[in-house]
Amino acid sequence: MHQTSHRPMTITTVLPSQCSTEGHFAMTNRPGPRFQMWIDAVGGYLVCLSDEILIGQAIPESVADVPIFGDLSRRHAVLRREGESYVIVPHAKTLVEQQAIDGSRYLRDGDELQFGASVSMRFRQPHPLSHSCRLEFTSPHRTQPHADAVVVLANSCVLGPSETSHVVCRHWTRDLVLAREGQDLRCHTAGVMEVDGKDVKQKSAINLNSRICGEDFCVSLEQIN
Repeated sequence: MHQTSHRPMTITTVLPSQCSTEGHFAMTNRPGPRFQMWIDAVGGYLVCLSDEILIGQAIPESVADVPIFGDLSRRHAVLRREGESYVIVPHAKTLVEQQAIDGSRYLRDGDELQFGASVSMRFRQPHPLSHSCRLEFTSPHRTQPHADAVVVLANSCVLGPSETSHVVCRHWTRDLVLAREGQDLRCHTAGVMEVDGKDVKQKSAINLNSRICGEDFCVSLEQIN
């Protein structure tokens, strides 16, 4: 295979202890670090790297980490990771399991969230050894750029055939794991894979524009500026 170089990408995140939700998003005029993840024959996913993400309406110059085409507020709600758990903080009409909330609420795997009158997503934290989560649409709405679901990447994100994967890839024969090691991003799999045109075995540094391919999978990352 063609040989090219690749290097890790430094990731900067905002920790919950560094600022309040309200203060952080009052001062932030752009979304946090994100990338699109395109998986051949599976779909597209918006991957967010911050510990707090803002969910809001997709409009020009949106500052939302998860901008959604739908009837909701520009700064509708914040999803915040607290240790192994996640909290939803409503700034506009938000329901959890069909119950309106007016303050912070811890989420459980499988909880259905509704933003505004019609935008609905299901919160999933499927892997027992990972703190990452997935937000999957249960309404026909989508994000901008287009994504079938949203992954909030904590320590690792598992792509594979198991139902406990963050992204279920039913035709795959092995898992591919995206993992954070300090400020770097890496990928792991059993056997050999190709990363940015270079053959590697089991583990490799990647960046937010890497392409990762194996015998039965191909994943392309695309940084969102």
